[in-house]
Amino acid sequence: MTELRMKKGESLQQVADAVGVSKAHIWELEKGKTDNPAMALVMRLADHFGVSVAFLVGEDRDAEDADVELQRMFRQAQGLDDRERKILDDMLKSLLAHRQAGMT
Repeated sequence: MTELRMKKGESLQQVADAVGVSKAHIWELEKGKTDNPAMALVMRLADHFGVSVAFLVGEDRDAEDADVELQRMFRQAQGLDDRERKILDDMLKSLLAHRQAGMT
């Protein structure tokens, strides 16, 4: 988490304010001094840093920056209604078909 915070150029206090906990709690999380943080906090931290929960808790160490971007797009797509999801799905299928045909 320290690396994510530093990459974003934020202080402990800025992260704490963004996710609604104390600076000391963020420090404890970064140092591994807190066991089993609340899932709601982990989700807020993942959202704040633009990564998956799995990446944040160390289950997805192979995630690349591109994966982070895809995760951001996925989170945004979750807010779409059924009609909008269908449009997005059709657009993606079309893009992939063009790519496969060498048309991009």
